[in-house]
Amino acid sequence: MATSQVQTVISPLDKAKLAGAVLLVIGALAAYYLFAKQGPLVQWSALLVGIAAAVGVFFVSEPGRELFAFGRDSSREVKKVVWPSRKEAIQMTAYVFAFVTVMGIFLWMTDKTLEWLLYGVVLGWR
Repeated sequence: MATSQVQTVISPLDKAKLAGAVLLVIGALAAYYLFAKQGPLVQWSALLVGIAAAVGVFFVSEPGRELFAFGRDSSREVKKVVWPSRKEAIQMTAYVFAFVTVMGIFLWMTDKTLEWLLYGVVLGWR
């Protein structure tokens, strides 16, 4: 069985794009606080425009394209899933609740039996 190693190579241009996206987010946050005197509309506009620009720059880079492709592939896989009907989901939930209840009663009875055995019979504390 041969295993291949996956190596992620990021070009200098992609590194620059990612650094630019980070700088745009930092700039957007700085603009939000610098425009405090102009009012909340200007503040939020500067923040949203800066973040939108950062997201745009990120999705132009190779890691951004890979993330977008991963999301698209994940969406495609979720469409292939056969989801249970409402009746099946309710039945399975009832089974789980019944099992948890029975298991809880069993563990409680085991605990009380061991408590009686150790404290009552062996140690005679009661």
